[in-house]
Amino acid sequence: MSRRRSRPQPPAVTAASPCPCGTGASYADCCGRLHAGTAAAPTAEALMRSRYTAFAVRDAGYLLRTWHPGTRPSEVDFDAGLRWVGLEILDTAEGSAFHTTGTVTFRARYTHDGQPGELHERSRFVRHDGAWVYQDAVFTR
Repeated sequence: MSRRRSRPQPPAVTAASPCPCGTGASYADCCGRLHAGTAAAPTAEALMRSRYTAFAVRDAGYLLRTWHPGTRPSEVDFDAGLRWVGLEILDTAEGSAFHTTGTVTFRARYTHDGQPGELHERSRFVRHDGAWVYQDAVFTR
């Protein structure tokens, strides 16, 4: 008998659901447009929010498309016990339509197997072929 690796099921987020990134807009009007490819992130912060949401809804394709080719992994493996539950933007530097680089410092809250935790990170973004992409990050406290 072969064992199949169970795939984690993404949380139920519909077009009308509040966007997980915390802007207060619906998923369809916020990060859903970016995930669907009908809009591009205009700023590094918008890309960071959309990537957080992609982790929350487990959209590996979007994460890989928005990762710099020089640092992109071959795949994204989601932990079935991990649920992203909140995002707080702490600081941004550059990253506007007029910049080619930007950083976003944030705190993302999660539960892992029911236990609360948080990720505090300063992410670096660059423009690649005209679009914002995630380059790398430094974990902070």
